[in-house]
Order: sequence, then C-alpha cells, then structure tokens
Amino acid sequence: MTTLMPTPRHYSAARLFTGPHSSVENKLAYPMEAYQRTPRRTVSCAGVGLHSGKDVHLTIKPAPPNSGIRFIRADLGGRSVAAHMDKVVNTTLATTLAEGDCLVSTTEHLLAALRGCGIDNADIELDGPEVPIMDGSAAPFCDLLRQAGCRRQNASRIALRITQPIHHEENGKRLAVFPFAGFTVFEEIVFDDDIIQRQIFSSALRGDNFLEHIAPARTFGRAEDVEMLWARGLALGGTLDNVVTIHWNRKSVLNEGGLRFPNEFVRHKALDLIGDLTLLGFPLLARVHAFKAGHGQHLGLMRAIVASPDCWEWVRLSPDGNFKRVEAVAM
Repeated sequence: MTTLMPTPRHYSAARLFTGPHSSVENKLAYPMEAYQRTPRRTVSCAGVGLHSGKDVHLTIKPAPPNSGIRFIRADLGGRSVAAHMDKVVNTTLATTLAEGDCLVSTTEHLLAALRGCGIDNADIELDGPEVPIMDGSAAPFCDLLRQAGCRRQNASRIALRITQPIHHEENGKRLAVFPFAGFTVFEEIVFDDDIIQRQIFSSALRGDNFLEHIAPARTFGRAEDVEMLWARGLALGGTLDNVVTIHWNRKSVLNEGGLRFPNEFVRHKALDLIGDLTLLGFPLLARVHAFKAGHGQHLGLMRAIVASPDCWEWVRLSPDGNFKRVEAVAM
C-alpha cells in the first residue's frame, strides 16, 4: 500500500514539504492548544462491536510526544496499526484500518472523541477487531477521556494549514476545504425520509462545542436496512440502545427516548467527518464543507489534500495564539 502522508510516528527527523504560499496573517481565529497532549492516566471501557456483536474491552493509554494514535490488538500479541489514512482498507458502513492481519473497524467515533478532546498521542488497546459502539455516539469516549485527564507534552503541535481551496466530488457527493485559521465543519445532508429531509449543521471545534453539540449525536439507520444487515450477518450488535432507528413510515424513530437533537442525523455526519479527518495524522486548519458525504468521500478528500501540496503548508502553533510556517520538523 502506498504511503500518502506519514504521521509523526513515522519520523525520527523529517523535512516537510510546503507549498510556495507564505502566511500573511499568522493569527489563529481563536485560542488553540499549542502543545501536544496525551491522556494523563490509563482508562478502560467495555462494550459490543456494532457489526460483530462481540464483546470487546478497550483501554486508552498515554503515549509519547509525536507518536500519534495507534490501535493495538491485545488478542494478536500486541500487533498494531497506526490511525492514518494510508491504513484504511474499507469504508463500507464504517472506517476500517489494517496493517497486515491487524485489523480494527468502526474507528471513527473514538477518533472524533480524541480529536474533540484535544488528544494528539494515545495507544488504544483492544481485544477484538472492532471498537465498541457504546451508545452509538462519541459521548461515552469523551466521558472516558475526561476521567483520564490531559497531560501537556513538551512538544509543539504541528498543523496542516489549507492555503487554497481543494475540492473532491464523487457521484454528486461533495467535499471542499477552504483557508481558515481554525477548524470549522459545515455539513449538509439530504434524505427522502420525512424525519430527515434536508439538514444543515456547522460548528467550530473550539471550547466545549464538540462535547455539547456533536459528541452526543448517535449513528442512525432505517429499520428495514438494519433488518437487511442482520440477514447479511452485519450490525449484529445494533440495538435501539446504540442506533437511532428510523421507523418504517420514515416519519419517526423507534427509540423510546426519541432524538437528542432535532437535527441529530446531520450532527452525527459531522462527527464521522471529524473522526475520519483525524487520519490525516495532524490537526487541520481549514473550513470543511461536506454535502451528502460518507466515509469513502472523506478518504477521497484526504487523498485530494495530499495530492495538492501547493494548496497547504505546515505550521507550528504558538502559545501566543499565532502560528508559524515551518520547513523542517524534528520529531
């Protein structure tokens, strides 16, 4: 498999290519942590895999600076796979990563929680091939990370800053990134279901925005689609406790508690987008627009970014709220 963009883990020292663009305005749009962070302590949880239906135990551990996010299969003797776009092997229904026979699926909710809670480096140990679905959202993982706490590390954050627009389109599904000195998602979905129709959501990833407005949004599906997946041996762990299930009449949901937000569907799509973009390996400074996009299109956008080096640059975040373009980074 071709490596498209190495993560910090892949470097002892690296010269990073930047395009010809210099930063005219070097001020961040809002305060951002300038140093890398890792969980302060080890925390664990247990749940079931959405598609396998099997019990899985998951542990989040601190990791050294510049090591990134890594999934470790305890049931495979500690073999691991980096949370990176060049490790994606499947985007059907979820984002699946693999390195040899070390495969981990349904990674996006946990990755979104790590990104939303500002964690750069962590080892994720699990004893099965799938991250537990928990309640179908990122909120349980955020709660777990709150228990762990955050430790600031003695290493600056390096971000990928978009300097020119980049577009990606597949069969009417569109994504684009635009220059912005922060990170904002703008998500739009269109469904035939009366309960969804057209929904729009946007948010900057700052303060508690992710924890309050994005993390609680749960994965969803139509009742007949869930039944079809069960017949195919998929979604075996799916229940009304972890999937917002749209009624056969397409006008309501079967879940007793109803929706957490009137537009919970589009918020969850934004959650998936944030989780998948974590696979770039670095924080992204950009305004991201998505229209009817899914995991496959998210991967397509990341590949489009990598293929357009004249449209972005590496920057180092500073404690004073500024950023500075960098030509070389020692990791």
